[in-house]
Amino acid sequence: MTTDQSTPVADLGVIGGSGLYALLEDVTEVRVDTPYGAPSDALFIGEVAGRRVAFLPRHGRGHALPPHRINYRANLWALHSLGVRQVLGPCAVGGLRPEYGPGTLLVPDQFVDRTSGRTQTFYDGLPLPDGTVPEVVHVSMADPYCPAGRRVALGAAREAAWEPVDGGTLVVVEGPRFSTRAESRWFTASGWSVVGMTGHPEAALARELGLCYTSLTLVTDLDAGVESGAGVTHTEVLEVFARNVDRLRTVLFKALASLPATRDCVCSRALDGLTTGLPGVPGA
Repeated sequence: MTTDQSTPVADLGVIGGSGLYALLEDVTEVRVDTPYGAPSDALFIGEVAGRRVAFLPRHGRGHALPPHRINYRANLWALHSLGVRQVLGPCAVGGLRPEYGPGTLLVPDQFVDRTSGRTQTFYDGLPLPDGTVPEVVHVSMADPYCPAGRRVALGAAREAAWEPVDGGTLVVVEGPRFSTRAESRWFTASGWSVVGMTGHPEAALARELGLCYTSLTLVTDLDAGVESGAGVTHTEVLEVFARNVDRLRTVLFKALASLPATRDCVCSRALDGLTTGLPGVPGA
């Protein structure tokens, strides 16, 4: 599908699971072709509080894609091509501090990349299928999350009577395995807050497209170095997430209703002065 960006299909995006849009009425399924291959799944277009929202299942329907096989570039490109300029990225994480137990909602302000081999830039100097060779540029990531989006997400959580943790560092590991106790203790000793497998390179790619990106992390377990016992299992993670998905959906929908219609943040100016060389992404 190709779109006329003067008439956006949606201006807000959510990268998450199918449980986030399952209750919406009149959802339209849209498949998007990108220069980077296929996204994780079709995008589902619906309406929240009068705003057009594109929902994208990060792992595909049925959770078919493990974290290291997600086509992050195609996902972000697909959202951008539909007109999306603000993205919420909820994800399940492990807590690295005893006080961040299951059910904690933390809105990070930093991340640390401990992945390996993931393509994390559009500006790699390699030709696209149409022969275009993107210019190599360097986009600032000192503060990787949208400040306006973070304020809205925190306010939405409080409005939903779910007191969030304001700020913290998300360390992103390659997966799909969970951390060893030694790794987990190392992350804790480094002062990091939560550990997950999908928050990177989403934030970096969003910044390279001039998108606003806000992460909301739901703690499903205490990580191996924090807890005692045999360690977390995949089944336990899914069970905790399922118990909290309705609360998370409420927070996300409140946040979507409150995101500013006009952007004036560092994200919107990320490409100022840069010639991107990417089709459909204007440089300032």
